[in-house]
Amino acid sequence: MQKARMGVLLIATNRFYHLGEDTPKGSYHQRKMREVHEYMEALEDFCDPIGLGRPAYTREDLAEALALFQREKADCIFAAFLSWTEDFLWVRFLRDVGSVPVLYALRVRESIDFADTADESDFTEFLSAGGLVGTLEGSGSVARFKPEMFETAVGTLPQLMERAKVFCAAAAMRSRLRQSVFGLLASYNEVMWSTYVDPYTLFQKAGPELRFLSVVTLVQEVEKVPAEQVEQACKTLSERYTVLPDVYQEKFKASVRASIALENTGRSAGVDMVVLNDVDPVLLTKVGLRPGFIPTPAGGDIPVVPEGDIGGGLAVYILRELTGKPVSFIEPFHMDLPNNCFAGGHAGPNDYTDPAGSVMIARDVRFAKTSYKHAGAPFAWYLLPPGRKTLLHISQKDGGFKMVCALVDALPAKHFITSYSHGLFRPVGQDMPSFFHKLINEGVTQHYAVADGEHIAELEALAGLMGFSFVRL
Repeated sequence: MQKARMGVLLIATNRFYHLGEDTPKGSYHQRKMREVHEYMEALEDFCDPIGLGRPAYTREDLAEALALFQREKADCIFAAFLSWTEDFLWVRFLRDVGSVPVLYALRVRESIDFADTADESDFTEFLSAGGLVGTLEGSGSVARFKPEMFETAVGTLPQLMERAKVFCAAAAMRSRLRQSVFGLLASYNEVMWSTYVDPYTLFQKAGPELRFLSVVTLVQEVEKVPAEQVEQACKTLSERYTVLPDVYQEKFKASVRASIALENTGRSAGVDMVVLNDVDPVLLTKVGLRPGFIPTPAGGDIPVVPEGDIGGGLAVYILRELTGKPVSFIEPFHMDLPNNCFAGGHAGPNDYTDPAGSVMIARDVRFAKTSYKHAGAPFAWYLLPPGRKTLLHISQKDGGFKMVCALVDALPAKHFITSYSHGLFRPVGQDMPSFFHKLINEGVTQHYAVADGEHIAELEALAGLMGFSFVRL
């Protein structure tokens, strides 16, 4: 995954440029250059910093920096005063920077390296340590300009880097969303109106363009998949996972073929995510099943979510991009009060490739008694692995979007719900009734993305940049 790009603007003053030239610590400019190198080296741990390689002193320096940020497509900008300085450069930055996320940082020195200002070296260090003065001065113009996507941070260099890492990840995610394309195949789920999302609002507020894919196109792709490719994929899956004895090989091949075809449909349409209405009667009639092995062994580049829920797809896509790991799509089924947990999961396509999870190739018994051509075709029956997870919901609200998230612990379990990828979950620090009472009061839908690890900070930062409402349970 490509590193985030962070523009770096470090502001200093020409007035002190030559001060301290003959002292052991060097001139003001030399001291500021050392600071610039410190910042750039620290930022390289988690992003590609884009900067002048020197302090910005003049209007020309600012113009050069802004042109560099634009040319290199910076996802965000890290800006800091290295001391007091005239604010003519700063106000021009606020006016001219455009619609780019900015982290305005004040570095707190862990120690002050002078006793008094009696000699020139100490006086130079005194002036050099005046970032607080410059930052306070600059804050007045921030209040006047009221820039959007503008955050502040105060702390030591390591503390600033922790904040910058989260901010940069969120800004890079915003950039990816604005370049992404989702495909809806072929319609919203008309029995779940609360999952509906306006395509124009999706593009305007969240970023992805929405393209509408057809069942006819999918059927054509199914017919084009070579038999050898299907055989190889079935062989790979059978070697990796247990195939239950009641699985019919021809239906196994049909499910794999349709899965390969669905990924090919997405690629041909130029989309980054497919939102599949897998219970659409036309799909089930024409294809004869719902694809059950996505990602395919040779694929995995295009995530797929079920039930035509674009908000759910957006949640999966965001967590997948943030973590670089498989993300599950679930709905809570029921509460288990004696064990203080809930069962959750979902039928249809679901990412089953986390090596810590447990997978069996099993019949989709939910459709086994239907008249569809491949009724009972198998799928990757996935049990989510135990561990701390981030739970994320996204849906439309008040002309925009809302995020609701929580931390949950996935518990050790065995496969126990047929036809559904699933798991057992316990909200961190909350009992079941109060947890779901809060969700109901927030006005959510039943669909959630689940990713390994804790990612609340990045999600909150992203919501702030995107203008989404944000609730952590």
